[in-house]
Amino acid sequence: MVKGRTLVLNRRARFEYEILEKLDAGISLLGTEVKSIRNGKANIQESYADIRNGEVFLIGAHISHYEQAGHFNHDPVRDRKLLLKANEIKRLSGKVLEKGLTLVPLRLYTRGRLIKLELGVGRGKKLHDKRETIKKREQDLEMARALKDD
Repeated sequence: MVKGRTLVLNRRARFEYEILEKLDAGISLLGTEVKSIRNGKANIQESYADIRNGEVFLIGAHISHYEQAGHFNHDPVRDRKLLLKANEIKRLSGKVLEKGLTLVPLRLYTRGRLIKLELGVGRGKKLHDKRETIKKREQDLEMARALKDD
């Protein structure tokens, strides 16, 4: 179910992690960050989410400077607060601490005029799992080619 226009996609997340659950979070941004994201000048490939003092933060996301902002620009790699309900944060912190799961950002998208982050709760894949993913993708591609040729 697509909930808006995808602005930035983390393609490595589904390859590196087995996504068990997804949830949507608001993200606290500055005005220059919003404009950069809408221009597609953001990268969430190396980022992750962390829970600190009952709050969730997006760490390692790079949002480039907005060129028209001049000296009013933001820090490109600052930690950004994610906006979640208290019961969601409590549930996520229990999963992350007990089961050793990770909070992985999957995509940045728009919902109306807001920018939202799709956050996934994932478990890291082992090397053999990654090989199985590649093998399945190649089989699906071959099957699609065979059907197309017929």
